[in-house]
Amino acid sequence: MSELEDLVAFALLVEAGSFTAAAERLGCSKGQLSKRISGLERSLGSQLLHRTTRRLHLTAAGAALLPEAQALQAQAQRVRQAVRSLQDEVAGTVRLTVPVSLGETFFDALLLDFASRYPQVRVELDLANAYRDLLADGFDLAIRSGVEQDERLVARPLFALQEITCAAPAYLARHPAPQTPAELSRHQCLLNTHYSGFEQWLYHRQHRLERVPVSGQLASNHYSLLKKAALSGAGIARLPSYMVQDELADGRLQWLLRDYQTRSTPVFLVHPWQGALPRRTQALADYLLGWFERSRRALDGLSA
Repeated sequence: MSELEDLVAFALLVEAGSFTAAAERLGCSKGQLSKRISGLERSLGSQLLHRTTRRLHLTAAGAALLPEAQALQAQAQRVRQAVRSLQDEVAGTVRLTVPVSLGETFFDALLLDFASRYPQVRVELDLANAYRDLLADGFDLAIRSGVEQDERLVARPLFALQEITCAAPAYLARHPAPQTPAELSRHQCLLNTHYSGFEQWLYHRQHRLERVPVSGQLASNHYSLLKKAALSGAGIARLPSYMVQDELADGRLQWLLRDYQTRSTPVFLVHPWQGALPRRTQALADYLLGWFERSRRALDGLSA
């Protein structure tokens, strides 16, 4: 313990009137408190208290020191109250980093809704596919795929990223919809060069894996561009479920090969380990968890 903390303990001891009562308030043993006061007296070179079995009596040095110790005690209480108020208040800045395609798809509308619920919270949104060190870069939350191996971070499951095979009605009016993955080899497919082996699409059905060679005139490493191409009728795309939920619901895109499973990648909400989160950060974390759960249920309804 520091000398300042021992001075606060001295003021509380005088206020409580006994070592037993003061030790209970400080959450320590009577013996530990007695050692702290004795250490303070040695440090100051003066006896502060006359101890009897019934009462405590201040010495002249103790009486002179008491007002200063009480001022420190009051200041410590104000500091604790200020920190508690910051933790309890849903206000301040939350820094969030998410992958580019995720942020471009719906985070503008999502965060506008969050802002209407929590007008005193400012969200700083960073769109980046590059790895961000949350602690070094000062981020409160991140959305990431894959399992975190950093013991400094806490990862909470957010959703499972599933790719949906889809095409616009305009394309399907010219080319009959494929009924099996093998038929994709006869179609214009919109290829994602972000992934290795992008000219081969994998499907699962009844524990059987199918590797389908695909080709097409358009390839890009950007989901948003591939989505625009699919909506224009340029071909068949495999897009993340979160990107096409609205388009599937209103018919602008049609879900193909529903009976075949595509790869599913777990996505996590990540934050630095720090015990209880500030309420502003917890509010955004809870909002994101709830939003993605509602999104998952809506997608399940489309696939039923």
